[in-house]
Order: sequence, then structure tokens, then C-alpha cells
Amino acid sequence: MMSKVIITAAITGNIHVPSMSPYLPLTPRQIIEESLRAWEAGAAIVHIHARNPEDGKPTTSLEIYGEILAGIKAKSDVVVCVTTGGTYTMTAEDRIAVVSRYKPEMASFNMGSMNFALYPIVKTIAEFKHPWEQEYLQNTDDFVFKNTFKMLKHFCQTMQECNTLSELEIYDVGMINNAAQLIREGVLNQRPVYLQFVMGILGGIPATVENLLFLYNTATKALGNFQWSVCAAGRHQIPMGVTNMIMGGNMRVGLEDSLYLKRGVLAESNAEQVAKAVRIAHELGLEAASPDDARKMLNLKGLNNVNY
Repeated sequence: MMSKVIITAAITGNIHVPSMSPYLPLTPRQIIEESLRAWEAGAAIVHIHARNPEDGKPTTSLEIYGEILAGIKAKSDVVVCVTTGGTYTMTAEDRIAVVSRYKPEMASFNMGSMNFALYPIVKTIAEFKHPWEQEYLQNTDDFVFKNTFKMLKHFCQTMQECNTLSELEIYDVGMINNAAQLIREGVLNQRPVYLQFVMGILGGIPATVENLLFLYNTATKALGNFQWSVCAAGRHQIPMGVTNMIMGGNMRVGLEDSLYLKRGVLAESNAEQVAKAVRIAHELGLEAASPDDARKMLNLKGLNNVNY
């Protein structure tokens, strides 16, 4: 049997604004439909952010999250990983509330503070569709994505109380040390430890093969055994994901990370990127894991134990 690789689709995210692509899903219905298409194309996991359906602005509305999560569950068995990331407009309690309320199988868990800059995007957009977009992007030149140890402990304890697997988001090498510290203190006790190396964000580690190997080797020394995935911004999405699959890890695609299918061609759906990842995996002698495969690989609690 071929080895199995987990492919995650990050459906919409908080980074891209509606003016950047007509295909970016914004409403609950669009996010649900895109999640189902990604699942049908071979994604075992979908990573979910919520947006205001009126103007596409990122939101932590529990009502909107509830509609999205219930809609996905009603028509698929895909694993849902909700975000606990955020924007400069969101508090820590805003960010973790979705886990407390809906107790999903997985949630992202950002492993440290960093500059998280999107402001260079402003120069690439000729015309904005909504008034909030330009200010939202420009203000990231003064944004520190805050994840203190006090916050890390609170988020971790909340996820473990909800039996929600933490997907540890590693934006730079020092965040591996933060994860190791939580393990030493007995705060983070899940097995397996599941890391996601996030590469190419301005403020984090650049997306290069050398840096991916550096992250992997550092994590091996600091954490011992772990499972891992990689996501990379923009044009680095496919090259870094393929490299990671060759190394034995998993791959994330999706319109959160890149709006393109290939150079100069916008992806019309998350499913196009998922299908591309599946094709490449097959060429490498790998099989795309099903949602149930992913549940076994990551020791997830299952759909019967979520609160939506």
C-alpha cells in the first residue's frame, strides 16, 4: 500500500481581501460549498476562518461559525480545523471562543508573537471593493501578532479541555522552543504533537528548502517524535508543499495561502489546488489520506464528539 499524506485546504483565511480575487469565498454558503468541493477533490481537513457576509471582513462571530460548521458537517465527513488566529481588531478571548463553543476536532494554535505584515499588498491593488480593505492591510505595518506564554497556556488548556487537537503553527524557529517549554511544563500533553511550519509570511521565516530542513531538524532535536505539515505563502505554496511530502510530511493548500493555481492564473476554487496536490502526491507514490485516515493518524476524537 502507498503511504498516506494528509492534504489540508485552508478555505479563506484572514489575509486576502475581496479585491484580490473574485473567487475568494466570503459568505457562509460560499465557505461551506468551497469546503465540500475541497473534500470531494481529496482534502482530509479543511481549515476554517469566518467572514462577514456583507463585506468579506474577517470576523469571530459565533453565529457565523456555527452556520459554517453545521453546513460542512451536514454533507461531509471532512475534518474541520478552526482558526484561533486573528487580526489586530480581535482579542484573545474572541479568538479562542469558537473552540469553547463548538469543540471541533482540531484548531490552529499559534506558537508565539511576531510581526505579521500584509501592508505591501496595498500597492498591488488598483481598486478596492470595500472601504475597510485598504486600512486593514495598511495598519499591519504596526501589528504584532500577540501570543504570549500566558495566552499560549490558556489556549492550550482550553483545547485540551475540549479534546480538540492543537495544530501548532510554527512561523519561525523560536516558536519550536515555545512548544518545547509547554511540553516541559506539562501544559501541552497531546500525542502526537502536530506541527505546521508556516513559511513566507513577512515577519516570519522565509519559504526556502534550507529553512524547511532547519525547522524540521530543530523540531526533531527539541520535541522528539512529531507529525507535521507545511503551508507556504503565495508562489511558494506548491514547491514547499511538495518538498515536505518528499520529506514525509503533510501538505496544506487553499486560497488562504495562495490565490493562484499556477503563475498568472487565479485558482477558481480551493478544489483546483487540492486536485493538483493529489496528482503530485500520486506521482510521488503517495495516497491522499481520507478524513477517517487523518483521524487515525492524528488520534482525533471524531465527528460524534463535536458540539455542532
